[in-house]
Amino acid sequence: MTPITEVEGRKLALSNLGKVLYPETGFTKGEVLHYYATVADPLLAHLRDRPLSFLRYPDGPEGQVFFAKNVPPGTPEWVSTTEVPRSEGAARMVLIQDLASLMWAANLVTEFHTPQWRADTPHLADRLVFDLDPGAPATIVECCRVALWLRDRLAADGLQAYAKTSGSKGLHLLAALEPTPSSEVTSYAKSLAMEAEAELPSLVTHRMTRSLRPTKVFVDFSQNAARKTTATPYTLRARPAPTVSAPVTWPEITSCSHPTDLAFHAPDIAPRLRAHGDLLSPLFDTARAASLP
Repeated sequence: MTPITEVEGRKLALSNLGKVLYPETGFTKGEVLHYYATVADPLLAHLRDRPLSFLRYPDGPEGQVFFAKNVPPGTPEWVSTTEVPRSEGAARMVLIQDLASLMWAANLVTEFHTPQWRADTPHLADRLVFDLDPGAPATIVECCRVALWLRDRLAADGLQAYAKTSGSKGLHLLAALEPTPSSEVTSYAKSLAMEAEAELPSLVTHRMTRSLRPTKVFVDFSQNAARKTTATPYTLRARPAPTVSAPVTWPEITSCSHPTDLAFHAPDIAPRLRAHGDLLSPLFDTARAASLP
């Protein structure tokens, strides 16, 4: 029998709680739900008002993995949705605005991915993002070197950068913006990616071409495009172990000497939140939001 629980007055059917989703560690679906309940406050803050894209892996990362943006069939009527303009026509997407909606989405076994803009101002970005993706044998250690260069370069333009792990191999850098057309943010981010390549030619590429990426860090500026999304802070990732896209400090980035230094799993996050709070909370401070130069 599927257990029924009540969250904020909403009844939820939570299924297959004992099912192992992460074979490397034996992490179960019940533990996934517990993790998301534990990090609900900061995660909800980063999800709120941003249309949600689902990366689902109901049988674990070794099973079928599929990406969806439209409202899933069977979505409860109390889950908020919003109409989002697209080049091929408007679509309706989910908004995760409360704990009950978060637990419903988590029960679908979901990576959370969100754009850099909010539903009420589509295509006006309030965040800038860089995705630093290492090409083997480069690792997150090399990403840290690039992140420090980008942090200082952004600071020269009046933008304060914050960092999180991707939860996979690399790093994400974010900065708060005054609402700015996504196309302008993408152009600015591309110019910095090209500048990073010119300054660090043995370490950086700004081009996605696979043959150019081994040994280098791909500075992906394209996730600033209005149609693109990035892994939401605190989301679990569809990896063999329950890795998390976890906010990190600049001292941690500066001192990183081995990939395991910045590898965080679900059980690591609650202690980090107790120690640091949400390291990305400054992104919500409108006083810190900057205009592009």
